[in-house]
Amino acid sequence: MGTNNVLLQPDPDTQETQEWLEAIAAVIENEGPERAHYLIEKLIDSAREEGINLPYSATTQYINTIPADQQPKYPGDPDMEIKLHSYIRWNAMAMVVRANKHTNVGGHISSFASSAALYDVGFSHFWKATDHESGGDMIFFQGHSVPGVYARAYMLGRLTDSQLDGYRQEVDGTGISSYPHPWLMPDFWQFPTVSMGLGPLCAIYAARFTKYMASRGLIDAKKAEERKVWAFLGDGETDEVESLGAIGMAAREKLDNLIFVINCNLQRLDGPVRGNGKIIQELEGEFRGAGWNVIKLVWGTHWDTLFERDKTGILKKRMMELCDGEYQTFKAKDGAYVREHFFNTPELKALVADWTDDDVWQLNRGGHDLFKIFAAYDAAVKHKGQPTLILAKTIKGFGLGQSGEAMNIAHNTKKLDVESIKRFRDRFGLPVSDDKVADLPYLKFDEDSAEYKYMRERRMELGGFLPSRRTKAEALQVPGLDAFAALLKPSGEGRELSTTMIMVRIMNTLLKDKQIGKNIVPIVPDESRTFGMEGMFRQYGIWNQEGQKYVPEDHDQLMFYKESVTGQVLQEGINEAGSMADWIAAATAYSVHGVQMVPFYICYSMFGLQRTMDMCWAAADQRSRGFLIGGTAGRTTLNGEGLQHEDGHSQILANVIPNCVSYDPTFQYELAVIVQDGMRRMFAEQEDVYYYITVMNENYEHPELPAGSEADIIKGMYAFRKGAEGNGPRVQLLGSGTIFNEVIAAADLLKNDWGVDADIWGCPSFNELARDGQAAARWNLLHPLEAPKLSHVEQKLADAKGPVVAATDYIKLFAEQIRPFVKSSYITLGTDGFGRSDTREKLRHFFEVDRRWVTLAALKALADEGSIEREKVAAALVKYNLDPSKPNPMSV
Repeated sequence: MGTNNVLLQPDPDTQETQEWLEAIAAVIENEGPERAHYLIEKLIDSAREEGINLPYSATTQYINTIPADQQPKYPGDPDMEIKLHSYIRWNAMAMVVRANKHTNVGGHISSFASSAALYDVGFSHFWKATDHESGGDMIFFQGHSVPGVYARAYMLGRLTDSQLDGYRQEVDGTGISSYPHPWLMPDFWQFPTVSMGLGPLCAIYAARFTKYMASRGLIDAKKAEERKVWAFLGDGETDEVESLGAIGMAAREKLDNLIFVINCNLQRLDGPVRGNGKIIQELEGEFRGAGWNVIKLVWGTHWDTLFERDKTGILKKRMMELCDGEYQTFKAKDGAYVREHFFNTPELKALVADWTDDDVWQLNRGGHDLFKIFAAYDAAVKHKGQPTLILAKTIKGFGLGQSGEAMNIAHNTKKLDVESIKRFRDRFGLPVSDDKVADLPYLKFDEDSAEYKYMRERRMELGGFLPSRRTKAEALQVPGLDAFAALLKPSGEGRELSTTMIMVRIMNTLLKDKQIGKNIVPIVPDESRTFGMEGMFRQYGIWNQEGQKYVPEDHDQLMFYKESVTGQVLQEGINEAGSMADWIAAATAYSVHGVQMVPFYICYSMFGLQRTMDMCWAAADQRSRGFLIGGTAGRTTLNGEGLQHEDGHSQILANVIPNCVSYDPTFQYELAVIVQDGMRRMFAEQEDVYYYITVMNENYEHPELPAGSEADIIKGMYAFRKGAEGNGPRVQLLGSGTIFNEVIAAADLLKNDWGVDADIWGCPSFNELARDGQAAARWNLLHPLEAPKLSHVEQKLADAKGPVVAATDYIKLFAEQIRPFVKSSYITLGTDGFGRSDTREKLRHFFEVDRRWVTLAALKALADEGSIEREKVAAALVKYNLDPSKPNPMSV
């Protein structure tokens, strides 16, 4: 707690101290707090100049930031609101307990019990809905608190009894989801947050992207100033590195449209968050040190009287002495225990001498006090120039009493006995008779009641219901394939290009498009030059809301480093998680801002899905639309970087995301066809999918688009080249990415060296082929009396002769996925094992995927089916110098 520890030490000269305190008090009274702050800062500067280099303390006393006499008048009817949120508390509890009477689906009561008032004040007085003239606020609800959100929606008629009874029971289509899941409740939830840490991170970038949209004129800048991003998280959640990972950026970017509310109930899942310390003080120091405006909401109104009585500061001193483990214990006991152990000196006991134990027990925490919460929220929305953190002290399981209030078991409480339910009812004064308690009836008000009207009017004044999600925006006019006509032709003899270069060329074509150019969002970590994107710097600029206050070192060059208020490129530094959060914000702009954006996030493929897979999954849940580009892909293609850079499995990762459409193209025409079709699906037809496309850094010539192959390219497999007609031995060769060139070369070796003809098939997506085959197999299973459907692979290989060999720059599992749909013998080659540095030629030999190994595999398959003699396979080993004792690449 920094130099606040000094305050706990004996004072060697109390008179001198008092003189200083009286002097600063006089300044505050006569000239105001700003003048006092200035003088204190000058004193600190002067002391440092004199050599007193004591560290700065980023923490304040363990009291509310906003004094009682500075609280604004509460605008609502507090008695009405307390009654409403008592009903909401009951419904939230009843929903979880009822769901677990006959199932084991689980649920959480205690988190919402601790944060009910925090949410209700927001719903009643602050949070603007999508239909508000401003465009609405963005609320990242804490995942474990959703029963309360459902309970409020139920009372407003948005959810039914049967839906509440179906909590966490969704398979039959009538229930509601466990946590905020836009995929499962697309009209309701906007942001998925329960993978803890991702909500705070995405909230920061959502706030920043709002400023990006406004400064580029894509949304109304004046209205955008009214919009806030609110992120609710738990104090235990802040131990996730993603929770705090970008708070420095939020301060640096002056995101005054961002508000974090941390529910400090002092408990995580199994016990105290900081039993021996103070999590509120710790978080205050971290956020204030990072440059945030911090508002502490520690004590409720009932403490105000004691603060007035305390003329010597002993109450504040006592509050600083205690640790969170002790504060938790106080609320698990009773008023007598608090009197004995908190007020543990004669002076402290004197403060409450005329109070009963019940009075002492009523000393409330700030996060349960409507007046204190409103004051904190009001200050947060009015603050300019910094993001704001509100640290709200609460009690986990508030209201559960002996069933979990402030107890270590609170998080897992999901069942209550009848006596516990009665105590809950009595504590909140709810109209449930004893004979109905066990039934846990849901409570609501008639639509003509004062309570219902009050509740609804508060929301209508703020633009409508929350949470609520927009599912469509205006469709974009997507350019046709002819816009990429040059990429459908041969690149030309000697003109070698990488697919990464082609991808950047496609992006530049789209950026120049008069219809959608402004909607394109290029996103990159600190690797623009690696991907050949530096040409975008000068032409489109790197977005920075402060512009460029310096002359760049390379200003005299054609492609100088240019930052701009209206820049289009988002460059996030060495920060894939931040880039992914940027991409999600852009990929969901159609829902959040009502404007479709087309994000292209390009990164090292090894540091894309693998590094940020949790966010990729959340992006899928949030129904993101856009392109993820895995650059420098392939285990043997990024040849010099070594084990941790060489990607042989990102395509497999992509395929586990149900609405991620993934491709591993080889040639520029494949890339053009895939991107154009993706644009059509996502931004014209507004299908909720996103694309993962791997591109490589190997340069080679590109052939012409085979006539009529566009539809097959999209499906994942097309005829690239047929072998010569004849009755001799024949094989079918399949490939993708850069290894497809090795497959093509293998066909020549087979013909020239062994007289074997080969039909060559481009397979830009083994993932799409596998999904198509599995869908056909499922249809056939369910329609046994109808003619079977054939998968795309089966259709393409229906008349093919000979064994099938597939090779890619990914692990064998990538190509193995289509085995059930290949009716001939099928051999897959892949790059299983750890990557390493060397030339591409040596790496491809090491992983056994080059043209010689493809040729050997084809010959072996032909020998196995009796089409050629086995001696030819042995001869190939000798001819191509392939050592039979070579170690398995999986083992070295």
